[in-house]
Amino acid sequence: MSRVGRNPIPVPAGVQLSMSGQKIDGKSAQGSFSLVLPEGISATHKDAYLVLGVSSSGESDGRIRSLWGTMRSLLAGYIEGLDKPFVRRIDLVGVGYKASVQGKDLVLSLGYSHDIVFPIPDGIKVVCEKPTTVAVSGPNKQKVGQVVRELQKYRPPEPYKGKGLIREGQYVLRKEGKKK
Repeated sequence: MSRVGRNPIPVPAGVQLSMSGQKIDGKSAQGSFSLVLPEGISATHKDAYLVLGVSSSGESDGRIRSLWGTMRSLLAGYIEGLDKPFVRRIDLVGVGYKASVQGKDLVLSLGYSHDIVFPIPDGIKVVCEKPTTVAVSGPNKQKVGQVVRELQKYRPPEPYKGKGLIREGQYVLRKEGKKK
C-alpha cells in the first residue's frame, strides 16, 4: 500500500475542482490545471479533501500502485499552486550583472557583448525586485523550476569566483584557485 497515495489532499476554499471520469480540472484566481488519471486510480472529493484510491483491478498491477503516489503528489502540487503561487528567486552575482522586465520579455545583462532577451512563458510571472534579484512565480511548480533552470543556463554558478545566476538557498561549493 502506498504511504503517500493514501494521504488525503486538502482543498482550500478558493480552489474549485470538477471531475469527469478520469479527468480532474482545477480552477482558481491564480490559474487552472487539468490532469487525467491513469486507469485503475480513482478520485473522490468529499468535504474539503480529495482522496485517491486504487480500484480492485489495479490492486494486483504493480504499475498502477507505483503511479498512485506519483499522481497524489502531482495533484497536491497543482492544488497548492492554485491557492498560493510558487516563488523562486535568483540572485545575479557578478560585476555589471542586472535584469529588467520589458513587456513580455526579461532582459538580462550578464557580461556578454549583448543583452539576453528571454521571453516569459504564459502562466509565469517574473518580477525584478532589485536590479540583481529576479523572482519567478506561478501556479505550476514544474514550470517555475524549468524557467529558473533555463535562466541559470545563461550563467551557471561558477565555483572559483562565485559568480553566476544563483538560486535562493543554493550552496555553491567554492574552490581554491591554482597556486604558484
